[in-house]
Amino acid sequence: MSLSPLQQLYREDGAVFLPGALDGADLQKVEAAYNWMLEHPDETHVKFYPKEAATFLQATGYSADVPVFRSLLQETPVARICAELFGHGDRPGPVWYLGEQLFLKEGGAARRTPWHQDSSYLGFNGNKIAVVWITLDPVPAEACLEVIPGSHRGITFNGSMFHPDDDTIPLYAKSDLPRLPDIEANRSSWDIRSWPVTPGDVLIFHTACLHGGGATRPGHRRRTLTLRFFGDDVVWIERPKRTDRLAGQNRGDPSNAELIEDSRPVGEALARSPQFRQVYPLPRAGSGNL
Repeated sequence: MSLSPLQQLYREDGAVFLPGALDGADLQKVEAAYNWMLEHPDETHVKFYPKEAATFLQATGYSADVPVFRSLLQETPVARICAELFGHGDRPGPVWYLGEQLFLKEGGAARRTPWHQDSSYLGFNGNKIAVVWITLDPVPAEACLEVIPGSHRGITFNGSMFHPDDDTIPLYAKSDLPRLPDIEANRSSWDIRSWPVTPGDVLIFHTACLHGGGATRPGHRRRTLTLRFFGDDVVWIERPKRTDRLAGQNRGDPSNAELIEDSRPVGEALARSPQFRQVYPLPRAGSGNL
């Protein structure tokens, strides 16, 4: 059985843009989950670049058991779309939920999100990983998420510290992972892609895909919810120990890495971990999963 065009595109580029993938009812569920997360702050709710006037907020979590997230995961096509990407031909693959992340940019000209790979922060890897990026506001291409197609098949770089003075300052002081290149200073040397996005459109990318977020102009609000999923080939790997949190005046993290650390053996499948809920196909009633 051959791959579908969408499956082939995702394997090659590590990113796909799906206009109109969600309808109005789906977006209501996305907004309900977003608002719930915003209204229940915890230690993961942090502001990037707090010395700047604009708000650039992020939060992470694993809310599969929260009713509004349960509705989002079960009653919208998001998990099924990932199952199609993880499958082979017309046969979908199983999907587990990895966690969510909220972003809010508003109140002024919010600076861009530094280029990085989520995989640099995470202790697992595989081909069947998807970050589903959903915006609740119209976003022009210049303010949207930008990706470098095919970069998920290349080098894994050291993570960005998200330092206000230099986006490429490495996260790990002792690591064989090479330092991030200064992509923003050499944009013409890279195949950078972005899209004008309206609510209902969905951008999906692999955690190892180099990506960054465009700056927003004054008066423009960007509310984004990302949902992460994985399939049956994803396994635990070793990453360097983090010797420092992100720069002191800039607490934050581009992933929910601290929420999904696990001491399981390197090479073991994430799907065996009881902390992750299977979302496609839905387990039978009474199985103890979602």
